[in-house]
Amino acid sequence: MDFSYTVLIPLIPLAVFLLLGMNYTRIKPAVSGWIGSLGLFVTLLLSYYTAYQYFFVVGKVGEVYQTFTEHWRWMTFTDTLYIDMGVMIDQISVMMLVVVSTISFMVHLYSRGYMKGDSGYTKFFAFLSLFTFSMMGLVLAVNLFQIYIFWELVGVSSFLLIGYYYTKPSAVSAAKKAFIVTRFADLGFLIGILIIGYYGGSFDFVTLVDPEGSAIANWASTSFMGLSVITWGLILIFVGGAGKSAMFPLHIWLPDAMEGPTPVSALIHAATMVVAGVYLVARLFPMYYFVESGYALNLVAWVGAFSALFAAVIALTQNDIKRVLAYSTMSQIGYMMLALGVSGYDGHDGLGYMSSMFHLFTHAMFKGLLFLAAGSIIHAVHSNYLKDMGSLRKYMPVTHITFLIAALSISGFPGFAGFFSKDEILVAAYEHNPLIYLIGLLVAGMTAFYMFRIYFGIFWGEDRKYEHSPHESPVSMTFPLVFLAAMSILTGYIPFSSLVTVDHMPFEAHLNYPLAALAVGVGLIGIGLAYVLYKKPSDLPERVSKGFGNLYTWAYHKFYFDELYLFVTKEIIFKRISAPFAWFDRNVVDGTMNLIGNSTVAGSKSIRKLQSGRLQDYAFAFIAGAVILAMLFIYNWII
Repeated sequence: MDFSYTVLIPLIPLAVFLLLGMNYTRIKPAVSGWIGSLGLFVTLLLSYYTAYQYFFVVGKVGEVYQTFTEHWRWMTFTDTLYIDMGVMIDQISVMMLVVVSTISFMVHLYSRGYMKGDSGYTKFFAFLSLFTFSMMGLVLAVNLFQIYIFWELVGVSSFLLIGYYYTKPSAVSAAKKAFIVTRFADLGFLIGILIIGYYGGSFDFVTLVDPEGSAIANWASTSFMGLSVITWGLILIFVGGAGKSAMFPLHIWLPDAMEGPTPVSALIHAATMVVAGVYLVARLFPMYYFVESGYALNLVAWVGAFSALFAAVIALTQNDIKRVLAYSTMSQIGYMMLALGVSGYDGHDGLGYMSSMFHLFTHAMFKGLLFLAAGSIIHAVHSNYLKDMGSLRKYMPVTHITFLIAALSISGFPGFAGFFSKDEILVAAYEHNPLIYLIGLLVAGMTAFYMFRIYFGIFWGEDRKYEHSPHESPVSMTFPLVFLAAMSILTGYIPFSSLVTVDHMPFEAHLNYPLAALAVGVGLIGIGLAYVLYKKPSDLPERVSKGFGNLYTWAYHKFYFDELYLFVTKEIIFKRISAPFAWFDRNVVDGTMNLIGNSTVAGSKSIRKLQSGRLQDYAFAFIAGAVILAMLFIYNWII
């Protein structure tokens, strides 16, 4: 099977971006929305066709799924040093094509209604297409340099979308914050790429992840500070992934990124860009697993577990519904990372890897739905805050039901997609690391609580008197909600262990009923607590929050990490490090140059009269010089 046609999957949104961007003033807004949506619909069809061909027609030979690559030489430096561009078709790249194309198409349809009347309507659809092109190129990358190029393009696209409301200072600050934080992480990624390329002997993914290849077999050839340099390279690559996926401590940009339009939140921060770090670790998983007995992989597990718990604690206290969903995203991505971190490699031992990809897939559907439903709510009440909401089920029945489905799914309620994928993660953690399992179980209960806290606060709670009666969103916005609601149920029944596995061989995954019952019980406790506290208006939530004292205050203020970063930046880096360097630059470097320049000017002023241009001055100087020389000659002759 020739998969070279898949190059069209990223090129179509690129063409849409160029068409809309170069004809920004000539294309009517309504037309630009249709152009963007139709372009993504073609991309969606190609992605689904690719998935069908790969998983059900030609992808499997015997019991093993194959990897198909198409290479085109891009830059040649020497006979042995060159960079290829191409497409790589395997289990996880095809899965990601389906995820990105589905969510992006739904966001395009939704945005036609949500952004209606916006002055930058055409520009918005151009930016959406640029982002989709960047993400598709990242997913299909055949080597580390190609993925890095598109990794940075994704960063640029997110900068443009987060800062879309460029006249709003908070949006501009959020865009800069996201860009700067991820740049620090991407520096680590780049250094990691160079280390892996040099010591691993290749940038090509197929070569690097071969368990029998030299990159893995010779990992112990060189060490630094007690660790293999390959391990250091993998840790630095994970730093890049942690920045893009908002893992602790590089998470501070994600909540502020909610300043962008809500469809942007659904596209970037629910299903695509923020899972790029998970995809990156999964792409290099054999290296993480085999090199130095999985030292770097263990780091991935603990960072993921802590991030999941840390974000869940903060989500409990936030009152902006989009920020609750943002911290929920961070927590769920932590789930995916910890699943990778506890995974083995062969058969059922690779349950963690499979469950991570499974949760990535199901999470894309229900978290995309949650953000789009939040956008529908904000569109109706013109506020992000719970204090301005209540009893909206009476006015927005479609949004109410779809939001409830998504909340049940992310809470792991039986029968919904999140139940199946989250259960597999907890089983994998239980089998490999009981402490991480306990953290995951606790986070499951917290997730159910904070999701139903905002559910009851939005759709039940106080029966408010709205200035303008809220109403259901138009069909262009509700159709994506209904579609994603169906996917938030149905995707849980996909036999993922037969399709996406770490060793490319299917295995049987069974529901662990005791562990599943325990997880469901914890989730039901969380839902029950939310029901008691938020179903009807009361002062009980305030009393409970006060009972936690400073812990609640710290969590509400996000443990003051923004303040900590500002303190380190301003008081330490700027004042203690940058200021002395600036003084040295001004007074020593510039002072030395100024001294040389001023000395030259002063010297030239003192001798400039020698070049007056007057003939009598030159004659006087000539005769005076001749007389002096004659006198010196006579003096020496007499002596």
